[in-house]
Amino acid sequence: MVAAYHLIWTAYGWWLPNDPRGSMSKAISVRSLRELGPLHQGRRTVQPAGREIRAFYERAAEKLRYDLLTFSPGQCGCIAEAMGEAVRRCGYTCYAAAAMPDHVHVLIRKHRDRGETMIENLQNASRDLLRERGHRDEEHPVWGGPGWVVFLETPADVRRVIRYVEQNPVKIGWPVQNWIWVTEYDGWLPGLSPHRRDPRNRKRPR
Repeated sequence: MVAAYHLIWTAYGWWLPNDPRGSMSKAISVRSLRELGPLHQGRRTVQPAGREIRAFYERAAEKLRYDLLTFSPGQCGCIAEAMGEAVRRCGYTCYAAAAMPDHVHVLIRKHRDRGETMIENLQNASRDLLRERGHRDEEHPVWGGPGWVVFLETPADVRRVIRYVEQNPVKIGWPVQNWIWVTEYDGWLPGLSPHRRDPRNRKRPR
């Protein structure tokens, strides 16, 4: 039983299939990128040093069709603004979100839309606003592909991913990102009535 979706996608050119950290990709479709190294499906148990990752992307930048760009804190705020509007428009319930320099994490409750559709809606909204405000030109791709959907089945899964997403900015020295369109998780599960949810999440009467 799926309770929520952990949605992940990258900026153009980042977290390539043969990223030395491992990836969720199944193939390297761009021939020139195959020269960078073999594909390792799944996250590697032993992670490479930061200098190895930087060297990989310095070489990758020479083979990509468009410039390898990152998002500034202000541009990440623009992404979050657009995603918040999409969340409201689509009627999603979002439990966590982090807009990072080269990727995005969003945690959304199970909904009539599939996870892939959610990513598409969030990508379209954020791409359009970035271009409207002059942060990306029309020719340069904003996102690196359709992203990935991870299914979460239990309240423990949801809480674990919330913590992970919230800590993403902190790990690079940014402050925690608090978005007004993010809802506190209350133990929701499909078909579970409110009074049967985890009592830790019940609000105390004032």
